[in-house]
Amino acid sequence: MNVSIILAAGEGTRMKSKLPKVLHKVCGKPILEYIINASKGANVEKNVVIVGHGSEKVKEYFKEDDIIFREQPVGEGLPYGTGFAVMQGIEFMGEDSTVVVLCGDTPLIREDTIDKFIQYHEKGNYDGTVLTALLDDPTGYGRIKRDNNGHISKIIEHKDASEEERNIKEINSGIYCFNGKLLKESLSKINNNNSQGELYITDVIGILNEEGYKVGAYIVEDSMEIHGINSRVQLAFSEEIMKRRINEHHMENGVTILDPNTTYIERGVTIGSDTIIYPGVTLEGNTSIGEDCIIRSNTRITNSKIRNGVTIESSVIEDSVVEEHSTIGPNAHLRPQSHIGKRVKIGNFVEVKKSYIGDNSKAGHLAYIGDANVGKDVNIGCGVIFANYDGKNKHRTNVGDNAFIGSNSNLIAPLDIEDWAYVAAGSTIINKVNEGALSIARAPQVNKEGWVDKKGFKNIGK
Repeated sequence: MNVSIILAAGEGTRMKSKLPKVLHKVCGKPILEYIINASKGANVEKNVVIVGHGSEKVKEYFKEDDIIFREQPVGEGLPYGTGFAVMQGIEFMGEDSTVVVLCGDTPLIREDTIDKFIQYHEKGNYDGTVLTALLDDPTGYGRIKRDNNGHISKIIEHKDASEEERNIKEINSGIYCFNGKLLKESLSKINNNNSQGELYITDVIGILNEEGYKVGAYIVEDSMEIHGINSRVQLAFSEEIMKRRINEHHMENGVTILDPNTTYIERGVTIGSDTIIYPGVTLEGNTSIGEDCIIRSNTRITNSKIRNGVTIESSVIEDSVVEEHSTIGPNAHLRPQSHIGKRVKIGNFVEVKKSYIGDNSKAGHLAYIGDANVGKDVNIGCGVIFANYDGKNKHRTNVGDNAFIGSNSNLIAPLDIEDWAYVAAGSTIINKVNEGALSIARAPQVNKEGWVDKKGFKNIGK
């Protein structure tokens, strides 16, 4: 059985945050989620996460995931260190297990890399294997020293390395593979006789070497994958790399992204082929975009489903559905639970909230449609307000097919406007409008002739 021990107990003091480091997000997902998913994607059957600082928040976030949590004890006199953290998962180090130790702050690690790493370890019959990387500037990293057979003979920390050893470009990533039984035995032999008074997992490599076991090294193809996050600066660096990966993935699958540098697409968003994404677009959460869509600049879409052939310009869409060949914007706002039918036009400065709008209907500009069911082929004029709130409760308005709502009308909910009903411009409607009826609700116009002359307004300022 393959088991992962994911080290996620670090306090992350350099983040200067109340949030546990591993819950900070990269392209919309917590750092730790990337490592868990990569491990699962590499067919690791059992995933054990070692938590410490902010453990309750971490457990709460991942409570639906099929993972095992073990808490690292906190208290005076405890040794701490990576070796101490790995010890918290010792019960899962079985006779026939392969244990991969992963860092909970390296979101760029790929499932394919973990899979190849485990295969290299197992097929090479290694007792321990270190994931290494070749860096032009290895400053700060532990150096990998190999013997004549190419096996690891020693890991030398930067501060302890000689001038010659510091010139070694191969470094320790902090990610390991072990025979479970040997890892368990070796952990019982490490000690904290060092300047930090901590137990180090690297000491296991030394023990395996001393006892004549075979220790290998697998060089990661892309050194960016081992990049850890300890500060907001490093978080931003990982965000940039992940953003580029995501955008390249979509472009490789037939999506045109005109300016990848200014396009933000979170992990998990899906986009159909031949869709065009303009600069300055943000796609977040559980969003899916269909084929042949045009998403123009300054648009943000969150947790929404956009069907094929939709055009959206400079608009905000949240938790909503837009059906085929509709147009949204510019400067429209679809608030949560809006459902826009096929070939609908939602135009300039129109706000829709918790409403269904039927096929071929249109609201061209400056309207508020809240808590409504709008039928097919309905015209909603400029300045129309669906007045849904009485100060205490929200009420719904139902507008039938082929209805016409004239400009600057107020529809006072609860209200029914039936099929083919017409509402005259400037009306305030409080009662049901029957099918085929014209409803006019205006105060009568009064013109007072000569009023300006009587008031003497023409002489003001002379």
